[in-house]
Amino acid sequence: MRMKPFSRNRKTITHAAARNAALVNQFATPGLGSLMAGRWIAGLGQLILSVAGCALMLVFFFKVMSYYYGLMFATGRSHPITINWWMLKGGGILFAISWFWALATSFTLFRAVAKGSATSLENFAAPPKLKLDAAQVILALAQAPEWKLTGETIARTFQFKNFSTAIKFVDAIADIAEKSWHHPDIDIRWNKVTLALTSHDAGGLTEKDFALAKKFDELFAR
Repeated sequence: MRMKPFSRNRKTITHAAARNAALVNQFATPGLGSLMAGRWIAGLGQLILSVAGCALMLVFFFKVMSYYYGLMFATGRSHPITINWWMLKGGGILFAISWFWALATSFTLFRAVAKGSATSLENFAAPPKLKLDAAQVILALAQAPEWKLTGETIARTFQFKNFSTAIKFVDAIADIAEKSWHHPDIDIRWNKVTLALTSHDAGGLTEKDFALAKKFDELFAR
């Protein structure tokens, strides 16, 4: 089986990444921080507006400065300058729109981080997982034939066409593990990724291990 490229609209973001994106958005280039955080549509729109606004203002100042430099160094009589105030005002308005739009995106990033943290706390405070007995493990393995049982652990090796595809798979596995608050042991050998699952707090295998194994199988089959 071969894994198809992954398509995710929004990537998971950490508090540090949200902070850095907000700093870039508000104190450097509106939209660039949004792109860094994976908000592609909003970031691209903000970046286009901010660049267009800056370009208009730069053209305005260039024309004004060119006129005054002409007065300083010209030998003949200079013609009166026509000041296009609309360029300055329009550029300022475009940049202001991009800045406030980027500010709104920065707030949504911090809200997403706060929501993710709350979910993690809920999962952390969930009741302890119940260990499956031998008969239940055998029945569960029948639904996951690619996984091999070793003691209190199930494991499977996934093979890909190259290293980069294997790493993309591991990145997607990390997202699923974080959302589930249950993390497999991962071993990477160039184009092979081995995942091992067990529930340490339950002292063996639980339903959550097999549920995650099914999710990993589905991810690999895409």
